[in-house]
Amino acid sequence: MKVIVLGAGIVGTASAWFLQKAGHDVTVIERQPGAAQETSFANGGQISVSHAEPWANPSAPLKVLKWLRREDAPLLFRLRPEWLQWRWGLEFLRQCTPSRTAHNIRQIVAIAEYSRQTLQALRAETDIAYDCETRGILHFYTDEREFEQSLPAAQLMRDLGCPRETVSTEDVLRIEPSLAPVRHKIVGGDFTATDESGDVHKFTTGLADHCAKAGVQFRFNHLVTRLLTEGTGAAARVSGVEVIDEHGRHQVLQADSVVLAMGSFSTRLVKPLGIDLMLYPGKGYSATYRVLDPALTPRVSLTDDGHKLVISRLGDRLRVAGTCEINGYSRELNPVRCEAITRRTQELFPGACDYEQPQYWAGLRPLTPSNLPYIGQTHYTNLYLNTGHGTLGWTMGCGSGRAIAEIVSGRRPDVDFEFVGMRSRTRGSNMDVMPVSATRF
Repeated sequence: MKVIVLGAGIVGTASAWFLQKAGHDVTVIERQPGAAQETSFANGGQISVSHAEPWANPSAPLKVLKWLRREDAPLLFRLRPEWLQWRWGLEFLRQCTPSRTAHNIRQIVAIAEYSRQTLQALRAETDIAYDCETRGILHFYTDEREFEQSLPAAQLMRDLGCPRETVSTEDVLRIEPSLAPVRHKIVGGDFTATDESGDVHKFTTGLADHCAKAGVQFRFNHLVTRLLTEGTGAAARVSGVEVIDEHGRHQVLQADSVVLAMGSFSTRLVKPLGIDLMLYPGKGYSATYRVLDPALTPRVSLTDDGHKLVISRLGDRLRVAGTCEINGYSRELNPVRCEAITRRTQELFPGACDYEQPQYWAGLRPLTPSNLPYIGQTHYTNLYLNTGHGTLGWTMGCGSGRAIAEIVSGRRPDVDFEFVGMRSRTRGSNMDVMPVSATRF
């Protein structure tokens, strides 16, 4: 079967890899000149299965209100005259109940653990070098109330089989001694030894090279403008993908199936088809610093809860990423938010890095209100979704690619997750149920 994959980030590239492994003839369409040039370019680097609590949780509404007037707030809503943003915000609030948060955590952990196992197998198969560290992830807290509120989520993770262990201040410093400059502020933490970190850009470009060698065709500098359709009802299908190529010429590409993995830009492409994705861009920032003194720089990947930052050592670089700005599709850098990242990093690790020449970056995370991605089949018989991974594209990417390849091939992925358009197994039951979030689009 001939399959077109739209998008060459980690999700699209992983989809292409597993589709070709399943025996399909795969072409990837990407508007950039290479793979992983947008949201998969410079994220926080974490494979964070056990620290995947969604932004929408019971404590979020009050935090958002508190942060509304702060330019450097970890989560910043800039209200715009956009109906999608307002709808998204209302649904975000609806997802903040304890029961929905617990449900979403279970779903996230399921697909994230499946993805981590897939990444580990892929790493062994391909030997891609991407500054991988398997030292775990340490989440530290500087606010006693936030620490207390984290305990139920940590317990839920353990109940789901994730070894996320609550640790004391002394344990935090034992696991990562470079946090000594802020020892007096740390009230506790949790640590998951099985979590990982690494450079998503290096991995994705390496995987794209392996894809190309295996016969996957990449059409870079191709802008997707429209999906053409034919038929109605149960016979509706995508008949072609309209693109503008690198020479400015319009073309229509055809395939047996199409996989949409365009992140935040997925919504606009399928809206004319009557597919209404609850998906909105969340601008995330990162800063990359050159390491000056390795002894003062962390080797364990960290999450700074108070500032909602993740910190990963990538070889001779330190990557610090975080914050989320709900403000449309602009990737313009806000100097206040950039400087806040450097200020906090310098406070944590004085003298560790070159803070005079940071490399700032912003990417548009494709956020769903629940933090659950859209993976599965639409009501167009040959159009599939693999998008909406939010802040966890690196964590979920390899597993999502493997899962969509199974679905396109007519098989059920071996993971208990609510795939779009597919009846999903309920834990403890032999029966299939169709959850609300798994409705076919």
